[in-house]
Amino acid sequence: MKIADSIESLTNAITQWREQGLSIAFVPTMGNLHAGHISLVKEARLKCDRVVVSIYVNPLQFNEASDFAAYPQTLSEDQNKLGSAQTDLLFLPNNEIIYPDGQASISKVSVPVLSDILEGECRPGHFDGVATVVNKLFNLVRPDIAFFGLKDYQQLLVIKKMVNDLNMPVQVVSMPTQREADGLAMSSRNSRLTSEQRTQAGQLYKVLIWLADECKTTTESIAQLEQRAMSRLDEAGFQPEYVSLRDALSLQSVDHPEGEVIALAAARLGDVRLIDNLILK
Repeated sequence: MKIADSIESLTNAITQWREQGLSIAFVPTMGNLHAGHISLVKEARLKCDRVVVSIYVNPLQFNEASDFAAYPQTLSEDQNKLGSAQTDLLFLPNNEIIYPDGQASISKVSVPVLSDILEGECRPGHFDGVATVVNKLFNLVRPDIAFFGLKDYQQLLVIKKMVNDLNMPVQVVSMPTQREADGLAMSSRNSRLTSEQRTQAGQLYKVLIWLADECKTTTESIAQLEQRAMSRLDEAGFQPEYVSLRDALSLQSVDHPEGEVIALAAARLGDVRLIDNLILK
């Protein structure tokens, strides 16, 4: 596995592959890799001739300095996992590469409407940071296909809209959320949970399953269902931020749980913020 820590070394590798007519897949990450990340790499391996993975903890998408400071970094372990998954190149940019003149003066990419609801409402500016850094990474790597997990569902829709709106020549592919035995969605933040919190954490997904079952038979309104789900999270020891039933394609509010609807939730256990979702059909 090659390692590129500069734009020059990355460009040299990409140019060489392009001259050989090889296709390129890309998996952008923030490191502290788990089985969910590796599933993306393995799928990328099947779809393209070469696989590029980036590790960069993007400060522009964090609206809490403490969350950014606490984000786990495990580069040595990550390199071993990527090597075993047959990654061709690991791109390790730093802040000087991504934001050479600092974050304050960088041109930003903003995806309206989608970026302002749910996660965007709870984390103002978050999706501008995501869209900006993904745009920059796409411009540097120039992939044919980029792979993202469904756990960050709203992020996936934001990136897809950005790619479509800006006519970017990359196909965005989503992969199913990888889960622990108790249903907890795999996430780099899970490692920050205490043993007691980790025992509680699986209840987040169980509440979404409960909500999906309720939608099949209930005569209650959407608002009532959402409030009951919030109460169940509260009783399970979470500090819920939202549970919301939305149209799965637009994330707009729905009056009835019909068609393809997605249940999305965000809740805290201590200082760890967890998100999850479940598509209801």
